[in-house]
Amino acid sequence: MTASHSDSLVVLFGATAGAYGAKLGSDERELILLVWQVVDLPSKKVGTLHKSLVKADNLELSDQCREVSGLTAEGLGKAEPLDRVLQQFIQLVSSDLKVFGRNSYTLCSDGQLLIRQVLHPETSKKNFLLSDCFYSFYDLRKEFHTCYPSSAAVKDQTIKTMAEYLGLGTDEAEEDFGVWQVKTMVAIIFSMLSENCDHIFTDPETVKYKYETGPCSKSETVDSETVIRARGLPWQSSDQDIARFFKGLNIAKGGVALCLNAQGRRNGEALVRFVNSEQRDLALERHKHHMGSRYIEVYKATGEEFLKIAGGTSNEVAQFLSKENQVIIRMRGLPFTATQEDVLGFLGPECPVTGGKEGLLFVKYPDGRPTGDAFVLFSCEEYAQNALKKHKEILGKRYIELFRSTAAEVQQVLNRYMSTPLIPTLPTPIIPVIPPPYTIATGSIRDCVRLRGLPYTAGIDDILDFMGDATADIKPHGVHMVLNQQGRPSGDAFIQMKSADKAFMVAQKCHKKMMKDRYVEVFQCSGEEMNFVLMGGTLNRSGLSPPPCKLPCLSPPAYAAFQTAAVIPAEAALYQPQALLPTARTPQASAAAPPAVTYYPAQAAQLYMNYTAYYPSPPVSPTTVGYLAAPPGAVAAAATATHTPLLPQPGALVRMQGLPYNTGMKEILSFFQGYQLHADSILMLYNFSGQPSGEALVTFPSLDLAKKAVAEKNGQQLGGCCVELFLV
Repeated sequence: MTASHSDSLVVLFGATAGAYGAKLGSDERELILLVWQVVDLPSKKVGTLHKSLVKADNLELSDQCREVSGLTAEGLGKAEPLDRVLQQFIQLVSSDLKVFGRNSYTLCSDGQLLIRQVLHPETSKKNFLLSDCFYSFYDLRKEFHTCYPSSAAVKDQTIKTMAEYLGLGTDEAEEDFGVWQVKTMVAIIFSMLSENCDHIFTDPETVKYKYETGPCSKSETVDSETVIRARGLPWQSSDQDIARFFKGLNIAKGGVALCLNAQGRRNGEALVRFVNSEQRDLALERHKHHMGSRYIEVYKATGEEFLKIAGGTSNEVAQFLSKENQVIIRMRGLPFTATQEDVLGFLGPECPVTGGKEGLLFVKYPDGRPTGDAFVLFSCEEYAQNALKKHKEILGKRYIELFRSTAAEVQQVLNRYMSTPLIPTLPTPIIPVIPPPYTIATGSIRDCVRLRGLPYTAGIDDILDFMGDATADIKPHGVHMVLNQQGRPSGDAFIQMKSADKAFMVAQKCHKKMMKDRYVEVFQCSGEEMNFVLMGGTLNRSGLSPPPCKLPCLSPPAYAAFQTAAVIPAEAALYQPQALLPTARTPQASAAAPPAVTYYPAQAAQLYMNYTAYYPSPPVSPTTVGYLAAPPGAVAAAATATHTPLLPQPGALVRMQGLPYNTGMKEILSFFQGYQLHADSILMLYNFSGQPSGEALVTFPSLDLAKKAVAEKNGQQLGGCCVELFLV
């Protein structure tokens, strides 16, 4: 047992089968040695020194371990496993304490690593509990620096440097590995207890027993030195799973924020906030440690990133999350007509919701329409487990998905749905104009060049200066700067030249020419190759890799790419592709493509540039937003001026939801057999990864036929899934 001020210390030293010293525990190797000794502080006496080998599951020792410790796999093979050794540790410590008439003690180790980075993670993976004594300990290095402020910094201390500072004449070679370390630590402690220092051990380090959930407000200040990003998580990971991965380190209350993709699904990443920078630095040492069979990457992150994911401002959410120590379950796929009573009835009496209806939070769009998602609170793990057993059971005509969730995920989902329109509008200084008809080049003529490796700060003037005299040979609107998914420059640009000869000359003249502090590669390419890359594919020496998504390119709802001056310079023009929905085929369609809608600054002095966010668009909600990232007036003006309908007749479009992910055109045509559809009537929707999203848009010849299809086919099965249909 432990106390805030114990009469006894248990000096503890350990080693693993891998790294030693400052890297102890960073390689996930198992503990193979424990050495300890009881120190009675009032009498300044010591108990018996104990040394115990530990049998690891993997007996292979690193070269460093063999050299430093002198241990062998054969010797370790005869030892006891860790759980038995820890039981013996508790028994032997209790026996030694009785000799001094004591019953409380606190561990004292050389630094943080043995307790936080070795014992806690290993016992967590092996699924057995550590005794309470391992949740409180003194860090001898910190205590030493407090006692001797003029000594080296804590991070630079070792047992040897502390002994040398005190002038202790111990010879490491005379003692067994581990025995010398413990004896020297005891000698250091006695020096600190001498009349000259009279040090008192009063403020032990603590390890949190469990992760505490809780809300986070956007008004909070989060220190960037306390946040990491974990990548590669299993999609079903909960906050408790992540806390277990970082077992031994103290995560801040509500400090696990699972990241979601544009469709509101977990993307395998999480932001984790620790109580201080020291804990964060230890977390970074777990880079590529394993969660099950998967290794997890751990990187630094910022407080701003954490607040963007975990922070919230909604009073409704704050009230919902105000009940602490609750287990949160997310329900997905609810019928849009589902009520609180329906959800409570679905869950049943075996998993009562905390507070009844108050423990339910439905996620809605800004106009109040339901999204099909809800969050539920349960007071204990048992009730939550009962609820999870109902995963994919039917409510109404839909199967419901249930997952563990977190307070941060609640904030994130609500922020996503309650934020501004899914497709951001352009800033007000930009005005719509209709340029002369032009299109991005296609075909095999190599009249384009690709610039690769541009500085991310490169602007219009930089590129035109780089091109030099060849600027005069650029086609109107022929420069396309490619932005990444975050709306930032990717370092690539494509330029349409007036002829293949001009493109060849530019590539020869400008290849590996310097722009600022970087050299830029310039390659001649065709319009077809340019289009592949602009639509999300790749162009390399092995040829073309098709884009992951066939959708035209719109700004993703999660990134306000066109609202930041740093991303879209004021002097730049913005080209938007044609509307999402294909127009009806006409005999003239192959001869001339419909003109695009372009936006120029009111005081545009340079009309060369054409910034484009070319990457696959996520599925959007056609019931709430349009398909053009443009002001409605601009779209109307474009349609009027060109006499070309940008969208099909109102009501002729039907949205399909809940499709099996392997559904293709053939299955949808079969589903709507008899409704006069053809392949061009169907548009499959894909996510950022290029995978089917389970949704599609279908254009019917008339509004009446679309209404008939919704009335007759809504709720019917396709490939074992219940498909929902909506008029758009």
